[in-house]
This record gives sequence, structure tokens and C-alpha cells, in this order.
Amino acid sequence: MSAGARKRIVAVVPALDEEACVGDVVRGIAPYVDHVVIVDNGSRDRTASVAREAGADVVAEPIRGYGRACLAGLERARSLKADVVLFLDADGSDAPADAPLLIDPVVRGEADLALGRRRRGLVEPGAMTSVQRFGNWFGPALMRIGLGAPYHDMPPFKVCSLAAVDRLALSDTGHGFTIELLIKAHRAGLRVVEIDVRCRARRGGVSKVSGTVLGASRAAVKIVSTIARHTVAARREG
Repeated sequence: MSAGARKRIVAVVPALDEEACVGDVVRGIAPYVDHVVIVDNGSRDRTASVAREAGADVVAEPIRGYGRACLAGLERARSLKADVVLFLDADGSDAPADAPLLIDPVVRGEADLALGRRRRGLVEPGAMTSVQRFGNWFGPALMRIGLGAPYHDMPPFKVCSLAAVDRLALSDTGHGFTIELLIKAHRAGLRVVEIDVRCRARRGGVSKVSGTVLGASRAAVKIVSTIARHTVAARREG
């Protein structure tokens, strides 16, 4: 690809039982990308059909897991010859209009990974539970202390160069996917930027993580164990 060639951007949206929101998410993000991929992660409702009606390419990944859905989306993005991949949630909590803030530095070649940082003043009332807020503070704090990785969020809204991410050999199939991405990006010396974005209350449906004590507990254990595992590995390697 020549220096002036236009980069192909693909949005990857993991979705599980999000029929109430996914159509608006597809229509909202479509103007900013070349292709929208919804990864239906074993939904029992009309998520897949609603997404198709909105114009999305739907990929089925029946084995549940956030990371598994993201990996399936990355595989589809490769087949579409993507240069840049945008991740966002299917619940409407990420504001599509903020997408250019994350896309532009990656497309311009100024960053390999752009992370949507959800600052307090940009978070709608009810968008994050107290458990989510604590976890989103605690996880990055552990990464800063254990690995020197200067993160302040574990964002669902993020944009990456596909070529750069493919160097990381990502494999986490669960809630540790984003943490694995952040830690491996830091250790590989990728150029990472954090950019303030809005965080909205979900536009419908029920959270699969923060909506239940069990879901939140499982996510917390996964986050801490993933950070701990990578920290130990990094120290062993010197």
C-alpha cells in the first residue's frame, strides 16, 4: 500500500442478546467505517436479524466469550482486507460520533492503538455501576504498578491497526481480551494513545456482566488473574 492509499476501516461489534440496541449501533457507526461486522455470540433473540436489516455483515460465533467474539471479528476483518479495526459495544454505550477521534490518529499513522478513555465528566448518569467504576480504576492501576503500562481505562471503544495487532498473537477468549491487548501492546512497544470519549447509559436490554453479581464477580476475577499472569511472565523474562 502506498503512503497516500486510503485505509480500509472495519467495525467489529460483539453482540449477545442486544436486539433492542444493535440496529441503532450499526446505523450509527456505519458512516465512519467501510464495513460493519456484528459478531453474534450465541444470542437467543433477534440480534442477528436486526443487525442484518440495519445493513451489517453478521458473523456467528456460538461459543460465548467476549474475546472469542472479538477474535472472530478480527478474522472477518482480515478477510475483508481491513487496515484498521474499530471495536465498540452493541449496547449503545459508546457514542458513534466519537469514532473519528479514535480513527484519525491510527489512519494518519500517528498511533497503532487508540483507546477511548471514559473520563468522569463524560460518563452519563447510570452508564456505569459503582462496581464497574471501581474495576475500571483498579485494573489499569494494577497494570501501571505491575508493568509500568500507563493506562487509565479498559475500554470497549478502541481502534487499532490490524497489522500492529496481528503482531500480538491475541488469544484470550473471555473478559481478559482487552487486558491482553493492552498489556501486549505495551510490551511490544506499540504506539498507544488514550483519547477522551463519552460513555452513555445502555440504550436497552440488560448487561451480561454488570447486570448480575455473578457476571460482575466472574469479570473481576478474570481481570485480576489476567493482569497477574502477564505481570509474572514479564518479570520472569526480565
